Amino acid sequence: MTQGHEHPRPRSSKVSKVADALRRTDQQHRLVRTARMVRGLVPGDRQFGDSLSTTGGYPSDRVARLLAEAREDQPSALRELGLAAVQVWQAVTAPRVGTDSDVTILFTDVVGFSTWALDVGDKQALRLLREVSNASERAIVRHGGQVVKGLGDGLMAVFADATDAVEAAHETGNAVSAIDIDGYRPQLRAGLHTGRPRRVGRDYFGVDVNVAARVADAANSGEVLITGEVLDAIGETRFTTRRRRRFRAKGAPKDLRVYSVLPRYDDQ
Repeated sequence: MTQGHEHPRPRSSKVSKVADALRRTDQQHRLVRTARMVRGLVPGDRQFGDSLSTTGGYPSDRVARLLAEAREDQPSALRELGLAAVQVWQAVTAPRVGTDSDVTILFTDVVGFSTWALDVGDKQALRLLREVSNASERAIVRHGGQVVKGLGDGLMAVFADATDAVEAAHETGNAVSAIDIDGYRPQLRAGLHTGRPRRVGRDYFGVDVNVAARVADAANSGEVLITGEVLDAIGETRFTTRRRRRFRAKGAPKDLRVYSVLPRYDDQ
C-alpha cells in the first residue's frame, strides 16, 4: 500500500451523514413550530391526519395516515408540511354541505339483507350491493345530496335542503325496490334528521348523526322516517305525515318527535 494515499470513505457512510443532517434539520424546533403555524393558517381541519379524520378510505386519507404515522414519536417539519398539503386538498375536495349551516342527514339500509345474503351467497349479495349503491347514489346526487360513505347494504348522505333530502329518500326507496335479483326485490328503509353535525375530513360526527342513524333503524320496510326538525324545515304542504307515538331509541333524545312521511303525489 502506497504511503500517504488515503482510502476513500465508504459511500454508505457519506449517505448516512447526509441523512442524519437532514433529520436533525427536520426536527429543529423552530422549523417544526413554523410548519405547525402553516397548518393553522391553511384551510381544513387542523387535526387532520389522526385516525378519526382519515377513516374514509380515500387516497388522500391513506397518504395522511402514512404521514402521521411516520416517526410519529419525533417532531418533523416535513411531516407537518405534508399533512398541511393533504389538509388543503381535503378541504378543497371534501363535501361542502354543512360547512356553516344546518344539514339534513340521511341513513338507509336494505331490510333483511343479511338473512337473504346467507341463503344466496357472496356473488349474488355483491351484485345486489352494487345495484343498490348505484341506484341510491343517482337519486341522491339528482336531488343535490352528497354521499358521505357506504355502510354495507346502506349509506349515509347529507343535503343542504331538507325537502330535497326527503324526496331523495323516497326516490331511492322506489329505485331500490325496482331491482330484481333472481326474483328477490330488496326493500329499503330510511331515516332523516336535520341538525348541525361536526364535519371531520370527509365524514360527519356528533349527536345529530347518531339521531339520524337511530331513526333509520326504527323504520319499517319501505318506510321513510323523519324527525320533527326535518318536518319543521319542509312544512306539511308537500308531504303527508303521521306521528310515530312513543318513539324510543337508544341514543336518541326522549322528547324526539318522529314522523312517517309520504309525498303528496296528487299535488304534482
